[in-house]
Amino acid sequence: MSLPADYFDELFADSDDPWAFRTRWYEQRKRDLTLAALPRQRYARVFEPGCANGELSLRLAQRCDALLCMDMSARAVELARGRLSQYPRAEVIEGRLPQDWPEEKFDLIVISEWAYYLEPALFIEVIERIASSLTPEGAVLACHWLHPIEGCPMLGREAHALLDAHLSMRRTVRHEETDFLLEMWSNKPGGIDLDEQAD
Repeated sequence: MSLPADYFDELFADSDDPWAFRTRWYEQRKRDLTLAALPRQRYARVFEPGCANGELSLRLAQRCDALLCMDMSARAVELARGRLSQYPRAEVIEGRLPQDWPEEKFDLIVISEWAYYLEPALFIEVIERIASSLTPEGAVLACHWLHPIEGCPMLGREAHALLDAHLSMRRTVRHEETDFLLEMWSNKPGGIDLDEQAD
């Protein structure tokens, strides 16, 4: 069974930053690596489900024209809205996956540190939503902790294997360390845009 919203509500009831996203060097460095893995300087529309308190969202908002974030915890949504208040084209909504998946198209979807909370069959449903929500040049970036988490139905490596098996896209980035795996898949992988480089 996937973890319920109450699990995350309880975490945020005790702390505005239950995973120490703001203060741990590990989290800060991982965010830097996540943003550095994005090959494009700017994206038109980005979706970040499972945004938690909005620490990564804040960095994504600086790299896109419009950002949609979602979390199942009402407190996390409130915190993320506060973090993104200076970005009028950033929206944070409350919702569960996969049933509340938005109808829009995105050129980047970021799956960061939450896929292992879902049962494999449910995550496959999410992957199907991801694939149908991407623009022709869309990409998916995923980053997950590799160690077991008590109560989680999957390991991070299993979640990435499901993404690789079901996305039908080319993997363009793979960075693995002892603690986490960062990968990216793209509908239209390519090298340096020489016209953009000249600008």
